[in-house]
Amino acid sequence: MLRRTARLLLSFVMVMAGIFGVSLATAGTAQADGCYTWSRNLSEGMSGADVTQLQIRVAGYPGYGGVLAIDGSYGPATKAAVTRFQQAYGLTADGLAGPQTFNKLYALQDDDCTPLHFSYAELNQCNSTWAGGAVSAATAKSNALRSMWKLEALRHALGDQSIRVTSGFRSTACNDAVGGASNSRHLYGDAVDLGAGPHSLCTLAKQARNHGFNGILGPGYPGHGDHTHVDHRSSRFWSASSCGI
Repeated sequence: MLRRTARLLLSFVMVMAGIFGVSLATAGTAQADGCYTWSRNLSEGMSGADVTQLQIRVAGYPGYGGVLAIDGSYGPATKAAVTRFQQAYGLTADGLAGPQTFNKLYALQDDDCTPLHFSYAELNQCNSTWAGGAVSAATAKSNALRSMWKLEALRHALGDQSIRVTSGFRSTACNDAVGGASNSRHLYGDAVDLGAGPHSLCTLAKQARNHGFNGILGPGYPGHGDHTHVDHRSSRFWSASSCGI
């Protein structure tokens, strides 16, 4: 709670700085963060682990039908995603990752690198080890983190109202227990089921098309009348006929 309060105070300071023209710290002296701290400004043509970390956090801003590659290379698609992220949060939208962009990302994440409004526990209601699925535990957990950042983008686009997660990673045993398909993306840790709440299932399915999900299944697709499913499958498959998708 204290950390999240500090994040909110930081966001307020950034807004006031913009209003009164106060200069913020350069990237080299930007605030340290408990999860990850960028040490240089990033722009198109650069590469490295710091670009990868940036891509994970802006992967929810690829544009309609797009999927941002997490490859450590700051190409045109990454620049476009950074620009959309900046626009979404009222920052200078130049596609360059500098102090304002980094400080906003710091304000949006907890010390374990999850975005503020989602958690590892929320995306893994099966077991605490992330083991027993179709990939290694480390890969399943990494996939879930990428999903959470896309969900954070989806949540922000929908007015920062809560999104209810009903299922995430499943081990084979958990998947069998709920009658999941033998090739379910839940076994990879990159699938999330969303329940209705402040937003209808169709609203979730339609908006998800803008936030980097290749797989979207919802009302009208067999077995999905009570949830909207999103995942990172390798090629696009969207089906929610009751929603016009």
